[in-house]
Amino acid sequence: MRLSYVRELDEYPTGARRMKILTMAVLAILIGSYEGQIAPVVPLLLKDLDMTLATYGAVSGAAAVAGAIASILGGRLTDRVGRVRLLIPLMALTAVCCFAMTLVHSPRDLLIARIVLAFVDGVAMASTAPLIRDFSPRLGRAQAFGFWTWGPVGANFLAAAVAGWTLPIFNDSWRSQFVIMGCFSLVISIVIALNIADLSPELRARIQHTERAATEAVDVTRPARISALFSRPNIWAHVVGISLWLVLYITLSLFGQTMLVGALGVSSAEASTIMAAFWSLNLITLIVTGRLSDRLQLRKPFTLGGTIAAVLVTAFLAVLLGRPEVSSGTLMVVGALLGGSLGVAYAPWMANYSEDAEDADPRLQGTAWGLFGFLSKGIAVVGLLVIPRVVEATGWQTWLYVALGCLVLFVPAILMFNGPWRRATRTPVNVALKAEG
Repeated sequence: MRLSYVRELDEYPTGARRMKILTMAVLAILIGSYEGQIAPVVPLLLKDLDMTLATYGAVSGAAAVAGAIASILGGRLTDRVGRVRLLIPLMALTAVCCFAMTLVHSPRDLLIARIVLAFVDGVAMASTAPLIRDFSPRLGRAQAFGFWTWGPVGANFLAAAVAGWTLPIFNDSWRSQFVIMGCFSLVISIVIALNIADLSPELRARIQHTERAATEAVDVTRPARISALFSRPNIWAHVVGISLWLVLYITLSLFGQTMLVGALGVSSAEASTIMAAFWSLNLITLIVTGRLSDRLQLRKPFTLGGTIAAVLVTAFLAVLLGRPEVSSGTLMVVGALLGGSLGVAYAPWMANYSEDAEDADPRLQGTAWGLFGFLSKGIAVVGLLVIPRVVEATGWQTWLYVALGCLVLFVPAILMFNGPWRRATRTPVNVALKAEG
């Protein structure tokens, strides 16, 4: 029985209709990421709950574990029951979880609230990357995933901006932020519910090359088997490789400002400005490179080139961390170059991973992206637990060399991905058009 809020399409949408659905998927990941933001109110929260930073770190680690488990479960569920059927009610539930944060009065309450929110949000957001795949033909997939990546990054800016504007209005009450977050999320969830749609199982089983040209990929009467995905060496290369790549990315996301302050003695404001340069160029290169990758229909050269550039910039940054005096201007340029390099590699990699998983079985996109969500949150947990201890024992420069080594090990993994290294000659693309009716 089809639920009333699930609009299931039996014909692949084109033009503005497809773009509207893609926009809703990007908006969903933005709101889902925003709901998980707590950084702007942490100082107020610690004071009000009489909680140490170590306790807060343990709470965040537990929530990240819950989110990691939720991602892999949600990925499997979204393949089984559909994207929208899972996304819409859980987005509404995450808004309720935001309101529940206002009832927190102790560290124990915070632990429960953050675990529940992380789990529900993790299951809900597991539908967004598969939705991007469903509604982005291969001709435009890297750019689409570039916009999807704007969600987690844009959430940092949104949370900081809203807190900076509204905290003085509400007498610095941290609870006000979760009321605003809940209201905002609830309204946007309704907007998404009214405008988003799902593909029928038959359409999800196809590989869409352009808006109108597709390949019949699998027999939909046969169940999708996970073994079809994980029996392929290129998928394991993606899984292991991106786990190594994420070590540097998570380090900068979680501890970028802390590293600059601790290793170089810059002020918190200067560190935030330097990291803003990192994120700004990262956002730009995600879209620009994604568009170029789509135009050339090449993934691996961009991923390799961006990663090698990131290796060189990271090595230079590691050397800078050992110097007594480094200007803020130099750090800003280095940070921007590093963020830009990682952006060059990331959007084409996402498209490459989606396409390689699609070649195994198009119906397993949720499973593939659920695994990616598990890995990214798992690396965050490792970062929260391991990085502070390594830094306390050996310093930030040593840890950055560890992250650099992990980034270098991603390079041989790229060689195992599917896809061409050079642009194909201009020959017609052999795709089968699905018969109408």
